[in-house]
Amino acid sequence: MNKKDLLDRCARSGEERVLLARVMDKLELAQNRGVPAHTSFLSPGERGAVEDMLRLCGPVRSLFWGGYPDAERTACVFLPDWQEPEDVTGDPEGPVAAVEGTFPANADLGHRDVLGALMGLGLTREKLGDILFPEKGRCQVAVLRQTLPILLSQWESAGRWKVSVREIPVGELCPAQAAVKTIRDTVATPRLDAVLAAGFSLSRSKAAGYVSAGKVAVNHRECLKGDHQVEEGDVLTCRGLGKCVVKEVPGQSRKGRTMLVLERYI
Repeated sequence: MNKKDLLDRCARSGEERVLLARVMDKLELAQNRGVPAHTSFLSPGERGAVEDMLRLCGPVRSLFWGGYPDAERTACVFLPDWQEPEDVTGDPEGPVAAVEGTFPANADLGHRDVLGALMGLGLTREKLGDILFPEKGRCQVAVLRQTLPILLSQWESAGRWKVSVREIPVGELCPAQAAVKTIRDTVATPRLDAVLAAGFSLSRSKAAGYVSAGKVAVNHRECLKGDHQVEEGDVLTCRGLGKCVVKEVPGQSRKGRTMLVLERYI
């Protein structure tokens, strides 16, 4: 399948088509010229679109990396034949860098404050990865390496508070431990509306309403089909309710219902 056919098949909007075309350019650079290449940071939804396209490209040597395992925002890194994933994740000069900002412990700074301060430096969201708060008075930001000099030389404040900034190894990024609730339930069939109802303690009809309203995504891709078959490992998100993950589908109960083990983020 050529590039145009791939884009015609995978892109759901003009904006997504531009994104996927840029990703294909990076892929071709790595495959045809043997040059390491990577995208900017992708949101979970953008990553889902890229993953859908790459599945149609055949075997592709790539990884999604945001500075630590399970990062929400990640860059897609394409590997030439001579490069291995650990060469990227273990490289102190790799495509993803990290900075740490310290400020008074009594400063009431949150994600929006730090993001606003960084974008006020002229940085676009795609240059910035996850923003973490490992403890009071300290925040960490994953960034594309080429933007590192801007943060180190220009980031001085967030809100009305002064910030002291330094580069740190990406291995020192400290994501907060997510709080999850384990849910064990059964459904007649693993339809999206049924699994969503189980995961968020909803009635089946209310869950179906969220799906038809376009508020539900499976693996960060909008899904409008209530009868979509959910599988083990799928991530379900619903605007206004949050996220749950299908951790296990152990099999059938004695009554012939599908057993589920879900983790809901709280």
